[in-house]
Amino acid sequence: MVTLRLSQDVDADAFLADDPLALLVGMLLDQQFPMERAFAAPYTLSRRMGVSRLDPAAIAAFDPDEFAALFATPPALHRYPQAMAGRVQSVASYVLDAYDGDTARLWTGATSGADLLKRIKALPGFGEQKARIFVALLGKQFAVRPDGWREAAGAYGEDGSTRSVADVTGPETLQAVREFKKAAKAKAKEGAR
Repeated sequence: MVTLRLSQDVDADAFLADDPLALLVGMLLDQQFPMERAFAAPYTLSRRMGVSRLDPAAIAAFDPDEFAALFATPPALHRYPQAMAGRVQSVASYVLDAYDGDTARLWTGATSGADLLKRIKALPGFGEQKARIFVALLGKQFAVRPDGWREAAGAYGEDGSTRSVADVTGPETLQAVREFKKAAKAKAKEGAR
């Protein structure tokens, strides 16, 4: 089994490593919200739902208002609980329709890195950058490495980089990723002047 350190919580990280939909949901929530909390949210969501695994069919069928309430209950599962609850339901519906509810088929069925990237970009809420980061996360930490996966991940697939969640393996790498992001934001801000 894969040992993750994305949420920096042993139980939440074990849940992510064992539940493909949880991993996908964590990646979806990783925007405009602290990374550790985004990746801890699927575990918290499972507890609030009273389940041991996240099921795409159950999430897709959940009443949207009640599902949003699960997200908004303190501590909120995201900075924008209602919007992100809707995105999670959209992703669950997509996985249900496109992969018969088997989230792992999203990557186990990929024939190449380019195919994997295309499959991930087709998910609701996954743009180019998020899709490339997820390809890198799968390749670096789950050994999902179809031919061309590093190219599909772009700079996020570089060996030894500290650009994204794909590179977080503990508190030290989490800090290195934070420093990289801070420097990138400062550079972008400087360039915008």
